[in-house]
Amino acid sequence: MPKPLRTSPPDTVSSVEVRAPRTQGRRRFSAAEKQRILRAADACAHGELGALLRREGIYHSQLTDWRVQLAKRGSDGLQPQRPGPAPKHDAKDREIQSLNNKVRKLEKELIIVNGLVDLQKKVQAMFSAMQQDAPPCTR
Repeated sequence: MPKPLRTSPPDTVSSVEVRAPRTQGRRRFSAAEKQRILRAADACAHGELGALLRREGIYHSQLTDWRVQLAKRGSDGLQPQRPGPAPKHDAKDREIQSLNNKVRKLEKELIIVNGLVDLQKKVQAMFSAMQQDAPPCTR
């Protein structure tokens, strides 16, 4: 026999609001949000921390990580980081690399152009020598 549907609200109502989980992807917290949550966590009395974590939708390990980041690098340590390994070069290094690549390309083109100019000089010298060696044309 199926159970009857429950039409009345539950007997106990929790006063803690739980945020709906995001389905769009990973949450990103700004440094100000992290500091606000850390201050609220530090101000929590015994037993209130769990309610704060549920309300904010975070884990205790995130608080621990944020505290370590704050202790190591101050408020700059709480800035959102890009995932993955740190880039090997900054913008200045990338610009230097692109300029060096451009210089190498132009040097190769210069070698080709100088070779063509030398070839033109040799052809001109050959035609001059042929004209001097050839008998004059009379009509």
